[in-house]
Amino acid sequence: MTVSVDFYFDLSSPWTCLAFHNIQPIIADTGAKIIWKPFLVGGVFNAVNQSVYAARENPDNPKFVHSFRVMKDWAALAGIPMNFPSEHHPVKSVHAMRACCALEEDQTALHKFATAAFNAYYTDQRNLDDPAVLAAIANEIGMDGEALVARTQEQAVKDRLRANTEEAIARGAYGSPSIFVPFGDGERMYFGNDQLPLVNRAIKLQQNRT
Repeated sequence: MTVSVDFYFDLSSPWTCLAFHNIQPIIADTGAKIIWKPFLVGGVFNAVNQSVYAARENPDNPKFVHSFRVMKDWAALAGIPMNFPSEHHPVKSVHAMRACCALEEDQTALHKFATAAFNAYYTDQRNLDDPAVLAAIANEIGMDGEALVARTQEQAVKDRLRANTEEAIARGAYGSPSIFVPFGDGERMYFGNDQLPLVNRAIKLQQNRT
């Protein structure tokens, strides 16, 4: 049986950038299937995790400072160039995530665009809130950037982003990335980059049930 993993993500999250990179060897090693699910993490915070905003108001908080240092260590361990934060942080990601939703039915294209967008934001410090930047990123990987940006204004795409966000909240998400793995007769949710070993374990346990 092929285990299907749902990976809810928002491009604005540095921890999601790390997890997006680091989960892929796990998927390749286990033979699991991953479904990339764009959502709006700000919508999640507003609904169930508003404490995030209070934490951002005090960047000198020891926990915040330590978390930032650990994130840099994870990036170095994964070999991910991360020039972060930039002048665009925290970025409003609604345009970028609508672009991802416009590509969701073509998972290969979505993965390709998300990879380029993560690199653009975290390595090259480009502004993902600028539709012109999103179009340029898409053009650089052989897509029609102008057409993609135009699709972000379609009601169906806006509705898709809202639906994905509400779906993630209903499943228990409180941030990005939220990763869901079948477990027994139900599912388990895992959050962030550092819980990926648990994702790996859950996939293998589920595979061993069959």
